[in-house]
Amino acid sequence: MNTPNWLRAIGRVSLWIWAALGLLFLFTPILITVIYSFNEPTGKYNYVWNKFSLAGWADPLKYPELTDALIFSLKIAIAVTVIATLLGTLLAMAMVKYKFRAKGVIGAILILPLTMPEVALGFSLLTLFVAVNWSRGFVTIIIAQVMFSVSYVATTVRARIRGFDWRLEEASLDLGASSLRTFRKITLPLIAPGVVAAAMLTFALSLDDFIITYLNSGLDNTFPIQIWNMKRSKIPVQINVFSTALLIISVILAITVVVGGNRRSRKLAGLNDVSGASLNS
Repeated sequence: MNTPNWLRAIGRVSLWIWAALGLLFLFTPILITVIYSFNEPTGKYNYVWNKFSLAGWADPLKYPELTDALIFSLKIAIAVTVIATLLGTLLAMAMVKYKFRAKGVIGAILILPLTMPEVALGFSLLTLFVAVNWSRGFVTIIIAQVMFSVSYVATTVRARIRGFDWRLEEASLDLGASSLRTFRKITLPLIAPGVVAAAMLTFALSLDDFIITYLNSGLDNTFPIQIWNMKRSKIPVQINVFSTALLIISVILAITVVVGGNRRSRKLAGLNDVSGASLNS
């Protein structure tokens, strides 16, 4: 029995409506944050819209404690991103490229931090640091965040390189290229979109993390912890300004990654075709 055209039209419209509602639900908090970065609050709390103003953007460094917390968070995020991306990428390549007995066990261990509650993971690390009498601070925060970030990186990169044709490496080695040159010229450019995406995810998770960081931090506050500490006395518009600036940077980086990934995907498809044709001949 054929479905009437009017019923199909209603179905399509309904799908668009539900999609629009879903997007609205997801992006409304972000839009509010951006809009309120241009607000001039009447008191200490930037909760109620008063009037349009660029005062927050003109003086983003008004609160030194907030600026110091953001800089501290950026330092941690950069360190965590570099370490976790390197370790996670190596793990992902080993899991995809090689066969070994403990492969399933390692895969299960990698998934564990993704499913484990942050409170449990953070408290476990806190107990460890206290047991070894390790002062909490910059280093302990990095260790704690790397613990769960490696899993995200390995999972993301592993999904990206699962379809990688490793015969390209063999062809490069057969043509006389060294292992380092092969990795730099063949492997790395083709897995780069997945690695960059994983690095961006790690950077965002590090900046955003509160529970694990709070349990393993010292006297210095990260950006989320500083906002938490300030919320009882004031919520200045500068918080919205910093958040909006980070959002803009993230969007630009995401667009760059997508565009670069599409170009590399076309390049990979071409190389696979050439490799397949060469092997078949």
